[in-house]
Amino acid sequence: MKQLHTRLPGVGTTIFSRMSALAAQHGAVNLGQGFPDFACDPKLVDMVTLAMREGFNQYPAGPGAPVLRQAIADKIARVYGQQYDVNNEITVTPGATEALTTAILCSVHPGDEVIVIEPAYDSYLPAIMLAGGVPVLVQMEVAPHGGYSVPWPQVATAVTSRTRMIVINTPHNPTGSVLRGADMAALADIVRGTDILILSDEVYEHMVYDQGRHESICRHPELAERSFVVSSFGKTYHVTGWKVGYVAAPAMLTAEFRKVHQYNVFSVNTPMQHGIASYMVDPAPYLNLPDFYQHKRDLFRKGLEGSRFELLPCDGTYFQCVRYDRISERPEAEFAEWLTAEIKVAAIPVSAFYRDGKDSGIVRFCFAKKDETLALALERLARV
Repeated sequence: MKQLHTRLPGVGTTIFSRMSALAAQHGAVNLGQGFPDFACDPKLVDMVTLAMREGFNQYPAGPGAPVLRQAIADKIARVYGQQYDVNNEITVTPGATEALTTAILCSVHPGDEVIVIEPAYDSYLPAIMLAGGVPVLVQMEVAPHGGYSVPWPQVATAVTSRTRMIVINTPHNPTGSVLRGADMAALADIVRGTDILILSDEVYEHMVYDQGRHESICRHPELAERSFVVSSFGKTYHVTGWKVGYVAAPAMLTAEFRKVHQYNVFSVNTPMQHGIASYMVDPAPYLNLPDFYQHKRDLFRKGLEGSRFELLPCDGTYFQCVRYDRISERPEAEFAEWLTAEIKVAAIPVSAFYRDGKDSGIVRFCFAKKDETLALALERLARV
């Protein structure tokens, strides 16, 4: 039998899986992969259990259980002021990655260009490649003693007659930066008068700190009318293993999205949809999330004050980036491996989020952990 010709040359096991395996091998505190080590609200588990006992165990509607789509539409309207039609503009997905991939597959054709801003979450480029699209990469700028920002003039320069889509991510993984109103205005200037679509990855939408406002695409009608907006219940409700997310998009885009979605996964876990819908009746869990994670961010940052790590700004997400040039001259991947094996704290090299592996001497820690987990990690990191 001939060897199968790969659709994704150069793609192997993700950095997250590799670093988690290395952390387990060395008994390290895993601040690499982005998942909590604490439980979700028991009420949410009870509501899913009740849904199973009440018989919600068969296939739901392909676009998602109506009760959950209604809850999603109500939340978006309440928080961002944008009204999406429940039947034609909201689709429940098995996690955000499927939503992102399906949005690309349904709208990008062979030869189409897709602008991706690096560092970028690792699923974007493989999805573009599977669609036959051409990734066009624009790198964020990082100040010598500051944070990351999007160079919008460079994004505008990257636009050609073949540009089909621009992918944005706010709050941003891995940098912890967030887009502001001025960023959205710059993006609107770029796409105005074109047929360019926007894919907005907003899975950390409820993790913006210091009384900041999440600038969802949903807040900006001019942008919303050409956008797929993706979010994740796994991130918001501390249940990353449940893999339930959603995409909101205008009816025309949703119709194309659902064509691919129905033959890819068809539907999403039924009792979890009903349990989440019941849980969403109370907005407090997501409204209180910024304070919950800001406490952990501040705890982690305070613990690294006075260390040889240089803290970069963290305005959102549950990721903290640090420079380590005062500690080592190793490339990021080597430093992350050394940190895991010798210091017993796992991190992710930011170079993994660049196609060419750009090395900036920066690694990413995840602080979505119990306070005692963070305390143990900080005790070890302070000795570096």
